[in-house]
Amino acid sequence: MKTTISINTEVKDEINEFGKKGETYSDILKRILKKAKEMQIREILMDDNDSDKIENALYRAKKRWQ
Repeated sequence: MKTTISINTEVKDEINEFGKKGETYSDILKRILKKAKEMQIREILMDDNDSDKIENALYRAKKRWQ
């Protein structure tokens, strides 16, 4: 299914900068969105507020197995 979206010329030019020969706007936007989602996931997984430092985890693991 196709749809039309309205964007200004500046945004269109920026999208074109990400494009490779033969890519459609859909191809370019899909690739950009995929990378954006990967970055969001990486940020969530690497968030210091919700994770333990590697050093702390290693210390506890060593202590547990001694």
